[in-house]
Amino acid sequence: MSELFYSPFFGVALSIFTFWVGVRIQKKTGLVVCNPLLIGVVLTIGVLLLFRIPYEAYDQGAEFISLFLSPATACLAVAIYGKLPLLRRNWLPILVGCTVGSVVSMGSVLLLCRLFGLDEAMTASLLPKSVTTPIAISVSEAHGGIGSITVVAVVLTGIFGSITAPLLIRLFRVREPLAAGLAIGACSHAVGTSRALELGETEGAMSGLAIGVCGIVTVLLSLLLM
Repeated sequence: MSELFYSPFFGVALSIFTFWVGVRIQKKTGLVVCNPLLIGVVLTIGVLLLFRIPYEAYDQGAEFISLFLSPATACLAVAIYGKLPLLRRNWLPILVGCTVGSVVSMGSVLLLCRLFGLDEAMTASLLPKSVTTPIAISVSEAHGGIGSITVVAVVLTGIFGSITAPLLIRLFRVREPLAAGLAIGACSHAVGTSRALELGETEGAMSGLAIGVCGIVTVLLSLLLM
């Protein structure tokens, strides 16, 4: 049985199955809080704990899924390309909005880390929480952060953003699709972008654009803040 757990196919199969269960639960309940990624994470952890499967065994296959993170993020360029006229007309508000979003995100994390007395390694791990995983890990590890903690922070931020985004858009009466998309992408990266795509084509394209712009801004800001 241990040989099965250490097979690369086990990690891939478990990840796909638990995410599929999450999708089915969300469709059955129709509840936003039943996020497929969140459910998948909880179920995967439950299976590993129940059968006492070492994380290293699961990661033998799960790491192959991680390889698709960067290509999947790059594929968002297709949606952005379809909105080039909108991008040309609003390049300045887009640039300013993404910069402000990154500054507020990183500044608030830095302030809270200082307030609660977290060390430099933990601060570096949490600082890039609002950008996509490949960029966040690179920024974190370059400044002495812990990659695994960064991944957890990024995933939780994305899930929280995808769940709360529609509510916050209604609460603050954001009627402009461009603004809504940028806000979602700047705060909750690729996970939020999947939700933005459900809200509309423009929201999805602008959210995907915000991932790239905020990623660049975050890399530059990390040189100043860390």
